[in-house]
Amino acid sequence: MALVAVAGCGSETAETAGTAETAGTGEEAAGTATAAAWTLAAPIAIDGVRTADGGRSLVVDAEVPDGAGECVRDLRGELETVEHGTVYAKVTYETRAQDQGSGCTGTRRVQATVKLGEPLGSRRVMVNSMEVYTPVGATPPALRECGENGCDPTPPRCTDSSYQQAVNDTDIPRHTSWEERGCDDTWLVLDLSTRMGPVCGDVGDGCSSSAVSQRWFYRAGPSGWRPVATNGDAGCAGIHNVLPELPERLCASLPRLDHG
Repeated sequence: MALVAVAGCGSETAETAGTAETAGTGEEAAGTATAAAWTLAAPIAIDGVRTADGGRSLVVDAEVPDGAGECVRDLRGELETVEHGTVYAKVTYETRAQDQGSGCTGTRRVQATVKLGEPLGSRRVMVNSMEVYTPVGATPPALRECGENGCDPTPPRCTDSSYQQAVNDTDIPRHTSWEERGCDDTWLVLDLSTRMGPVCGDVGDGCSSSAVSQRWFYRAGPSGWRPVATNGDAGCAGIHNVLPELPERLCASLPRLDHG
């Protein structure tokens, strides 16, 4: 069984300091070696992530070593940083499992809590710089694990979770809402509305601001909807100047966009 050691943490602890001066021979040396086996490590696997405390905490289900004796101590969940819409969390513990004589040859599931300080919202979660989870398309309080193609729904669909993926991949500010104007297997039309003005929190927090609207056109790609053009004119004339292949049925009834 292999464990992933946390980079830069090393293996020396209070129990290992001074071992070179006190180690004896035979049984005495063997006892000292066993006592020196605690190392800092990351979980063998992450089995799931869910929110708690109104979204202000994450509960991480993790697999750790188990055996006849004490195999894990000082389990910790920590918030590392929040950047670009992603919460970076770290789960660590100390273990004897890297000592072949420790008896820690099994596994068990534990739960580590990571305090966020504010609700997770729609942000993604990366645990130990490896597994990524998202609340988009998930059944609360559980988060959905992202696959090898990322967190975006694949293939693109005419569903709310797929529209959220399209909005996430558009170069627009946070707190942007959408209205679907047309969708089929290849094309998607969304009207996006972004609040502007004072710094605001989530929708409904009482913040007073105006809205700026844009109409985006998306084409289905291998990993989700991809933005290809924007145009706020009524009907098809304006968008056909830049996207002539767009089916007329998706633009004929479009109203002129009010930019707010």
